[in-house]
Amino acid sequence: MKLHLLKPLAFIDLETTGVEVTKDRIVQIAVLKVFPDGREELKSQIINPTIPIPPTVSVVHGIYDDDVKDAPTFAEVALDYLNFLDDSDLGGFNSNKFDIPLLVEEFLRVGICFKLPGRNLVDVQTIFHTMERRNLRAAYKFYCGQDLVGAHDAAVDIRATYEVLKAQIQRYENVEYSNDGSPVPVPIKNDINILSQLTTFNFLDPTGKLIYDEQKKAILFNFGKYKGKPLLEVFSKDPSYYDWMMNKGDFSLSTRKVLKRAWKAIHDS
Repeated sequence: MKLHLLKPLAFIDLETTGVEVTKDRIVQIAVLKVFPDGREELKSQIINPTIPIPPTVSVVHGIYDDDVKDAPTFAEVALDYLNFLDDSDLGGFNSNKFDIPLLVEEFLRVGICFKLPGRNLVDVQTIFHTMERRNLRAAYKFYCGQDLVGAHDAAVDIRATYEVLKAQIQRYENVEYSNDGSPVPVPIKNDINILSQLTTFNFLDPTGKLIYDEQKKAILFNFGKYKGKPLLEVFSKDPSYYDWMMNKGDFSLSTRKVLKRAWKAIHDS
């Protein structure tokens, strides 16, 4: 079908160094501009973010520091993309929450105000989630074929969750590929140890402020100015950072527990 457009609609997708709009940078930008007559124009390129790309992020999008070292920075291409998007409404997948805010931030970093008022913003993910619910009621209907009566009563919800899990095992046991053709990381089995491998959880710090490195030996900061840096190294060089974290109210008790243990290890050694 052909979209009914009064002006161009530019679909935007960004690959980035991470998911923090205020701190992360673009490593690839792609814009598919669809014109009212149905014509399409694709503009895409690799961008040098001017900061390191975390290896864990590179694994996801396949773009590494070596791939961007000779690429232009966003400052060098900003005016080109500003002009390309100038007459367009904007679209994307989760674009209203991530791609567009981060793009606006990148423009501001180079002194350009990317104006949004007067544009239509179409987030395809929002339509998807509106029309194809991804809550417990929807899961119960999909897997168990019944309407969930009394949803949001804890006892009803947890019983429904149990029934959904059993139905999922029956539907997916030994299936190696998802319905989009991609391989399932761990084929589903009627085995809790195997099922748990499908879910990642930060046992070190459930709030995610602190994480282990890939070898699970060193504890790293997962936020702020020391993101990606070893905790022990930071506390040795900047002990005031420990005091700031321990006295700031929005860090969890779980995070502070790890901090105390690390601080003690430094001073006991």
